[in-house]
Amino acid sequence: MLSSRIGILGGGQLGLMLLQAATDWNLDIHILDPDAEAPCKKIAPHFQQGSLQDYDTVYEFGKNLDVITIEIEKVNVEALEALEKAGKKVYPQPSVIRLIQDKRIQKQFYREHNLPTADFILTDSREDVKNHEDFLPAFHKLGRDGYDGRGVQRLTSAADFHKAFDQPGLLEKAVPFEKELAVIVARNSTGVIECFPTVEMVFHPEHNLVEYLFAPAEISEEIDQKAREIATKTAEAFQIVGVLAVELFLTADGEILINEVAPRPHNSGHHTIRANATSQFEQHWRAILDLPLGSTHSYAPSAMVNLLGEEGFEGPAVYEGIETLLATEQVFPFLYWKAVTKPFRKMGHITIMDSSIEALKEKVDFVKKNIKVISAS
Repeated sequence: MLSSRIGILGGGQLGLMLLQAATDWNLDIHILDPDAEAPCKKIAPHFQQGSLQDYDTVYEFGKNLDVITIEIEKVNVEALEALEKAGKKVYPQPSVIRLIQDKRIQKQFYREHNLPTADFILTDSREDVKNHEDFLPAFHKLGRDGYDGRGVQRLTSAADFHKAFDQPGLLEKAVPFEKELAVIVARNSTGVIECFPTVEMVFHPEHNLVEYLFAPAEISEEIDQKAREIATKTAEAFQIVGVLAVELFLTADGEILINEVAPRPHNSGHHTIRANATSQFEQHWRAILDLPLGSTHSYAPSAMVNLLGEEGFEGPAVYEGIETLLATEQVFPFLYWKAVTKPFRKMGHITIMDSSIEALKEKVDFVKKNIKVISAS
């Protein structure tokens, strides 16, 4: 399968890191992205600008390829289904992408397969949400197209109903939790599964996206095992081929609930590029190309800090503090080739390694204080 012509729908930072992993094996990679200056543009062997949601564009892109994968779920599933019927290997499978594209269907899938998740109610409109005051506090989530904190509103009381989306969505019961965890799991076409160690995520207090994470999570061996078991059962339920990120809540009474999943490499696995024997990106290639899955062994405790555009700056990106980071032992910056910064835009990430979680926490504070993404104008 190493000689296959491989397509990636999406040329953003995840596509970039998939591409970087692919260069080690001389994989013939073709990228489709709507942005003519997408991060993958400068290093992709084959780059095409075009819509990921237009049937004809996606089908024409894939018809001369052997294997097609994604870095984002917002793609034309009908075109991928047609390519699959034409004999192309499409991983994750279009049926999986279709399930996960709509959070309403995704949540029903968990319920139908006895996978633990918070209680929820499907809603059709803002007026519909108002009928469920007794279900609050809850999070109102858009059924489709929400990501990185967009498409989620916390509703505490009836006074918050104006914040509800006037589109199909779901009300998800607010669960008191102690930690937010994630497990990256990979499954190949023969059903072999490998899990990376459970990580603990810390979210930005305002923008509901991961600010930083620690690996391994500070949890008991029993909780770690339980988290991996749930991730494994979820991958098996979807029958996914490729990498699946499973985001989880750990409640005060030790219960683990699925929050959401992503059928692709994910922000919660970026640290694996340096910290693990196999990165999540290489593991994805192994899974979809029918190759043996790699070891998920961790070399040392690690952390990942998202490098976000500073508030109040928009324009050509300037990275302040890179020299300081490069002078610090076991601190590794990864920049995403995005020319323009915007407030809270993901511009890169920093992987940190050390001998203990305590030492990592000190380094995380150091990194957050010493690097900023601002604009030149």
